[in-house]
Amino acid sequence: MQNSFVRLLSPLLTVVAATMLVVFGAMPSFAQERVVPRGQAEVMLSYSPIVKRARPAVVNVYVRRRVRQFTSPFFNDPFFKKFFGRDFGVPRSRMENSLGSGVIVTADGVVVTNYHVIKGGGTAEIKVALADRREFDAQIILQDEKTDLAVLKIDTLDVTFPFLSFEDSDNVEVGDLVLAIGNPFGVGQTVTSGIVSALARTKVGRKGVQFFIQTDAAINPGNSGGALVDMAGRLVGINTAIFSRSGGSHGIGFAIPSNLVRLIVESAITDGQVKRPWFGAKLESVTRDIAEAIGLEKVSGSLVTKVYSDSAAEKAGLRRGDVVISVDGKTVADPRAFNYRFTTRGVGGQAEVGVIRNGREKKLRVRLYEAPRNAVASLRELQGRHPFDGASVADLSPVLADELNLGDVEGVIVVKVDPRSIAAQYGFRAGDVISRINRERIENVGQLEELVRRRPPVWRVAVVRRGRTLSMVVPGVR
Repeated sequence: MQNSFVRLLSPLLTVVAATMLVVFGAMPSFAQERVVPRGQAEVMLSYSPIVKRARPAVVNVYVRRRVRQFTSPFFNDPFFKKFFGRDFGVPRSRMENSLGSGVIVTADGVVVTNYHVIKGGGTAEIKVALADRREFDAQIILQDEKTDLAVLKIDTLDVTFPFLSFEDSDNVEVGDLVLAIGNPFGVGQTVTSGIVSALARTKVGRKGVQFFIQTDAAINPGNSGGALVDMAGRLVGINTAIFSRSGGSHGIGFAIPSNLVRLIVESAITDGQVKRPWFGAKLESVTRDIAEAIGLEKVSGSLVTKVYSDSAAEKAGLRRGDVVISVDGKTVADPRAFNYRFTTRGVGGQAEVGVIRNGREKKLRVRLYEAPRNAVASLRELQGRHPFDGASVADLSPVLADELNLGDVEGVIVVKVDPRSIAAQYGFRAGDVISRINRERIENVGQLEELVRRRPPVWRVAVVRRGRTLSMVVPGVR
């Protein structure tokens, strides 16, 4: 009986032993020598081939500028700050240095980086340092605050540079492996790995065109302007921001998608300015209450609250109360997502905009053309015995509000202020939007001029400055 059991068990033991030999024999030894990958499967065991391809095109961007600073023993005194601001005391100049990263995107040395890396660098000294330690001077050929992107050109004619090709960022999916390459904290070029954590992030805290790729690849200060690359070594995004309570990486980083980066680079190379299509409608995020009120199945989309006359939206048949849900078949969850999709279509041709109207979905063909250039036709210089003497103001048209990234603000914009004027003494600045005077809404320059002629004894002025509403009480000027 026992012999029969052994005879039955022997084949099974033989199979188990063979399986163990295959499994454990296939496991690599920790002392095994590293070899060149022999196929695609082995390449995926290391990021090294991808890094070797991508890192030569990622550069360090050094900006050195001279800034004017006022010094005074009373500089920190609240009394002097209140009445004189920061520009009092003895003017002195000093050198200010900033550091970021950039990516070479053409063989002749076109570099893309973040706007905030070179902000204020129009007269500054800009140098680009390659991974092989070569350094070159560079010039700004385009800077766009709305997208937080800037394009530089390396000053040389006889050098062919390594560069990264653009990948279509619409092909990126959550879970894709990515590498972030840059110069965090100025320690030198660094590579970190991670995955795409999310797409279409629009609530990151910056104004302008917001539509970010989120990644858990470590991004830290100094990484701004660096590359986010896929497993083929192609550029899928420009690293631009992090969510952090300490200043370091918490695994929540954001990159500008390559499709928007490509649009800005092409604009810089073509004519040095960004040409954006103008939609011509005011959009508001759909909330749960709005969705329930108009019978939407999902809390998603952009409610049209106003359509401007003679705009692309009006000519396409868009109406107040429509809910915009897509652009060329791509879902847009909120106004910022729509702005990204519409902007990256570029100027020329048409876009198909999907809307829900009275519970039914419609497709509208919207022409893609630039905004009209009559934004300052109403420019007036105000003079007389009133608080606005010496201020040049203009109607805040939808086009101008969009160019200045002012959102839904309405009123009259201060274009210029004479530094020796009454307006300057009362603290009005270029870029201020005068929205109300003595509780009366200001809609145009003509209305403001009429109020000036009345000369009330007290002026209660509501001014929108950098997104904040300030209330000013100014006595009448006699």
